[in-house]
Amino acid sequence: MLFEDLSLSKSIQRAVFEEGYTNPTPIQEKAIPIVLAGKDLVGCAQTGTGKTAAFAIPIIHHLHRMVGSSKKTKQIRCLVVTPTRELAVQIGESFDTYGKYTNLRQLTIFGGVSQVPQVDQLKKGVDILIATPGRLLDLHKQGFLDFDHLHFLVLDESDLMLDMGFINDVRKIVKLVPSNRQTLLFSATMPMAIRELADTFLNKPEYVSVTPVSSTAEIIEQQVYFVDKENKRGLLYHLIRNQNLSNVLVFVRTKHGADNVVKALKKNGVNAEAIHGDKSQTARQRVLDQFKNKEITVLVATDIAARGIDIESLPYVINFDLPNIPETYVHRIGRTGRAGNGGISISFCGKDEEVYWKDILKLIKVNVKTVKDHPFPWKENIPNPDAKPDLRNKKKPNGENKSRKSEASKKNKKRWY
Repeated sequence: MLFEDLSLSKSIQRAVFEEGYTNPTPIQEKAIPIVLAGKDLVGCAQTGTGKTAAFAIPIIHHLHRMVGSSKKTKQIRCLVVTPTRELAVQIGESFDTYGKYTNLRQLTIFGGVSQVPQVDQLKKGVDILIATPGRLLDLHKQGFLDFDHLHFLVLDESDLMLDMGFINDVRKIVKLVPSNRQTLLFSATMPMAIRELADTFLNKPEYVSVTPVSSTAEIIEQQVYFVDKENKRGLLYHLIRNQNLSNVLVFVRTKHGADNVVKALKKNGVNAEAIHGDKSQTARQRVLDQFKNKEITVLVATDIAARGIDIESLPYVINFDLPNIPETYVHRIGRTGRAGNGGISISFCGKDEEVYWKDILKLIKVNVKTVKDHPFPWKENIPNPDAKPDLRNKKKPNGENKSRKSEASKKNKKRWY
């Protein structure tokens, strides 16, 4: 299928061709006709599949026909809600790109910066508003937003909004917009909570999904190192130094873990920075720009912070901590080898993570190369004959394992409920 087969307006086709696209991606091919037909949609697609264009292109097509000349008063006719500033900015850029030959005006609003310029733009009037939940509700409360003319509501990266605790905000937002709207919900994964959300907010939606999540893993070179937890930092530095790695994205499970890895790398002279939820939007953006400009060798990220990163074809992704959800592994390694570029994914597996690794292998159905030739292999658990037995929590004979409190004190204890 070609974009010209999708009955899009000439101005949009021109913008799409100028970007070098002639064939829609699978999610675009499935989603665009449904959106053009005016139906609600649930799309399951991960980052890098072209899903932003899958909703931006048909929405621009509809609004361009509706608004026509620029003389019409600008009203918010499309609202896109997304969890992070980085994602909001990317979506705004997509609307600008595909709508450049229309008279539509988009505005991207998010927290962590002054609201004054955002409010000034709102007063001038916009057709398309892209927003993070907090700033959106804030500006609505102050009376700067009017959704009476809204036609489209897009909930993007819904599973991430769930993870980040935004679901109650999303519920509030849905109540603010007209009920006769067209709603599009996109999510990288489809947990039960997201399906329930779709049932509540959408009207007889069509479900589309692109390629099973495991297929991404087939085109990426993957390696696993079995390494004890306490040696992971040593192994990371060893690989960076000995293999001369640069432009590396390292995934960790926690914010605290991210900071510790950065500290250890910096101590060894590696230029590394972390991005996670505790850092301000401005700080995250600064680090991201430095990484894109190759001023930083290693970027250490948590899964939630990394979801908003749009960095094409990274040469290396390292799973410092394995994720406990196998699909997350596929999302992570999908950061490398995009757009047909080859990339390498390296995973560190500690003894306590072996069960996660088995689940990952079950999902991806690929033989992953085990690298044994490294200085930090798993240590075998050899019992120490001189070690004293551990008697903690062992039951004492004859019911001696009783509380030291007297029966009287237990009876006299005040209850607080």
